Amino acid sequence: MSPHPLYPPHCSLYPPQCPLRPPIGDLTLGGLFPVHSRGPAGVPCGPIKKEKGIHRLEAMLYALDRVNGDPKVLPNLTLGARILDTCSRDTYALEQALGFVRSLLPPPEGEGQCADGSPPRRPPPERLVGVIGASASSVSIMVANVLRLFNIPQISYASTAPELSDPARYGFFSRVVPPDSQQAAAMVAVSRALGWSYVATVASEGSYGESGVEAFVQSSREAGGLCIAQSIKIPREPRPGEFDKLIGRLMETSTARGVVLFANEDDIRRVLEATARANLSGHFSWVGSDSWGAKLGPVQGLEPAADGAITILPKRASVPGFDEYFTSRSLENNRRNLWFHEFWEEDFNCRLPHSEPQSEPHSGPVRKCTGRERIGRDSPYEQEGKVQFVIDAVLAMARALHSLAAELCPGGGLCPHMDPPDGRRLLQHIRGVNFSGSAGTPVSFNENGDAPGRYDIFQFQGANGSGTYRPVGQWVQGLHLQMDAMTWGSNGSVPPSVCSLPCGPGEKKTPVKGVPCCWHCELCAGYRFLADPQSCQACPPHLRPTTNRTSCRPTPVLRLRWGDPCAAVPLALATLGLSATAFVLLTFIKHHETPIVKASGRELSYVLLVGIALVYAITFLMVAEPGVGVCAMRRLFLGLGMSLSYAALLTKTNRIYRIFEQGKRSVTPPRFISPTSQLVITFALSGMQLVGAAAWLLLRPPHALVDYEMGRTPDPEDARGVLRCDMAEGATLACLAHALLLMLTTTVYAIKARGVPETFNEAKPIGFAMYTTCVVWLAFGPIFFGAARSAERVHVQTATLTVSMSLSASVPLGLLYAPKVYVILVHPERNQPRRPPPAGTAGTVPNPGRTLGGGKGEGGVTWGPPRTPKHPPPH
Repeated sequence: MSPHPLYPPHCSLYPPQCPLRPPIGDLTLGGLFPVHSRGPAGVPCGPIKKEKGIHRLEAMLYALDRVNGDPKVLPNLTLGARILDTCSRDTYALEQALGFVRSLLPPPEGEGQCADGSPPRRPPPERLVGVIGASASSVSIMVANVLRLFNIPQISYASTAPELSDPARYGFFSRVVPPDSQQAAAMVAVSRALGWSYVATVASEGSYGESGVEAFVQSSREAGGLCIAQSIKIPREPRPGEFDKLIGRLMETSTARGVVLFANEDDIRRVLEATARANLSGHFSWVGSDSWGAKLGPVQGLEPAADGAITILPKRASVPGFDEYFTSRSLENNRRNLWFHEFWEEDFNCRLPHSEPQSEPHSGPVRKCTGRERIGRDSPYEQEGKVQFVIDAVLAMARALHSLAAELCPGGGLCPHMDPPDGRRLLQHIRGVNFSGSAGTPVSFNENGDAPGRYDIFQFQGANGSGTYRPVGQWVQGLHLQMDAMTWGSNGSVPPSVCSLPCGPGEKKTPVKGVPCCWHCELCAGYRFLADPQSCQACPPHLRPTTNRTSCRPTPVLRLRWGDPCAAVPLALATLGLSATAFVLLTFIKHHETPIVKASGRELSYVLLVGIALVYAITFLMVAEPGVGVCAMRRLFLGLGMSLSYAALLTKTNRIYRIFEQGKRSVTPPRFISPTSQLVITFALSGMQLVGAAAWLLLRPPHALVDYEMGRTPDPEDARGVLRCDMAEGATLACLAHALLLMLTTTVYAIKARGVPETFNEAKPIGFAMYTTCVVWLAFGPIFFGAARSAERVHVQTATLTVSMSLSASVPLGLLYAPKVYVILVHPERNQPRRPPPAGTAGTVPNPGRTLGGGKGEGGVTWGPPRTPKHPPPH
């Protein structure tokens, strides 16, 4: 870009016919600014950049004027400048920066000549003591590598890449803005404050974008609770459709609505344009770095797409005096800025005489510049965000030179020790400055040359179509965010940016492998509760989880009440059975001497009735609330009544069977068929039950307990603790084992005695009774063991057991005693003793011999065949 004719061209070697270059000062500062944007392929530079280029360049000139006009800073010394255009391209900036180095080396003899052949007159070599810049981190990295070789300190006003904090590689680099590592920490804090846990990142290719995202990822790991959905990089030379593909990739993780941008201004705008084309305005919530800051350029015309964006900007304030300085600049009073005429044409949309055509012509007709236009009056003006830092960088360099000069040149002026100054000693003085900057903010550097992190946080609020940046907080070694100052679209709430939605009550998070912010929600099933967000624990046995499974609560204790259905029915049967038993017993006692009572075997009949009564009575013990006494009586009497009953029936059946079998072989009666023998046998058989129960009581004393395992159901809401005796199902059956064995043995003898003649008293009724009892107990097993697993299981089993016992007692009561009572009460004529036939009656005479079964013929049968008289009786 050649200078305008109003500005005299300066020959690099200053031939005699050329005007001499204006004095540049006793000491020279280099300057690197993006005066022009990056050009298209094959062209290094593009259109001029008004704010980031000219505003910043003028800020450096303004700062030099302030320093040179302050007698307290560098007395008797002046600072000059050599400013170069980087054209926003690192490779081009490196070529330009080599001019700084060449100026330090005298050219070889004989180089160059004027038109008349005479040797050129060379100005004294520039004393380049330091460089201000650059803007982009990629440019600063390139330049810093070169300047380090010549020990030239460098102070940047905008480069924030974290890698520039490495003193081993960039030892002569300093900056008045904080590095992206601190900016990244601020952006992580903002993301977490918004409740986000899953965000995407977009970075421009290059040191600034890639290092910024790397710092953000590192900071998010250190802070925890924030995961990266994906990281997308924008190429330096994006192809057509690249940004539409970028939006498509972001939608692959659509729940990550928070997008962190470390991109240059041009890329930011193109991302917003692609968002608008995809009709996704309002879907993404942007968090922009300081390259976005509070600039209007990236969002102009794209307000809906940018609405709600949170941007970060190093804490700054407007520099007093600069606005007046800049708005007073004109073509006449600002000839030292070789690019000012381009700025003038761009700012006022006019054309100067004899100017070259612009690379990108203005749209529509272009008027001619009059030179009387005024900045801020005929064109909009707002102080660019980095002006403060450009001025602070120049002031920091000037104060360091002042401190060094005071040390090396006590008499003032430019002494030999300062011509040129030692770069290493100057760097030490730069790192030691600490002053109030141009806008009143402190300026200092740490050991790595970084400025402390101080950021302003803005939100772009553009829902109404004319967006503005509103301050919503700040970050100074910690976040201070004003949530009530933010606006969020139509629903007014912060858009969620999460991988997985929060789990419901009682649900634990099962992280997805490799992505800690993504999880699956699993309910704490069964008797577990949510101990912490990622684990469930089982409740203690006596507790069950609450409804929302966030803690445990006591399990209710279930007691069998007298009025419960599982108790009422068995109690009713037992009561009826006891009443019937008492009635039969009283009937037998009243008719004790009658033939039917005698024939039934009074002693065993009474024992059997006592056993039946005990069977009925056990129901009341089974329903009673468990305690030590109740539990002890259950052990003693649960099987005793049945053992006594079946022992009596077994003794009866065995006696009948033995008499019948003995009668087939001999006329001699079998042994142990007397009533006394029968009682001894009965009590011996039933006493075994009593001895076993007593031994159990002595070896393991009884006690009551609350069994929570028995009442443990699949659904904890139905769980109950069951108050019971220390007798499980097996112990209960063990109590009945002896009685059931007697029952089976009695049944076997009943089957064997099924062919006994009817004259053998109760053989067949006993058989029917035992068959029926077996059926009852066969039905008992499936019901008792097949009861559904529930809190009422033990009550169902208790009811089943007691009903089965009552039925088994009712069977002999009904089959053996009911017919006898019927005859005794309804047909007393059948209960009269038989009289012997008169003497001499013809026919068969009964054998007057022995009556089996003991004394008085009780329960006996006639033994021996009938006899026919040898001589017929007389007629």
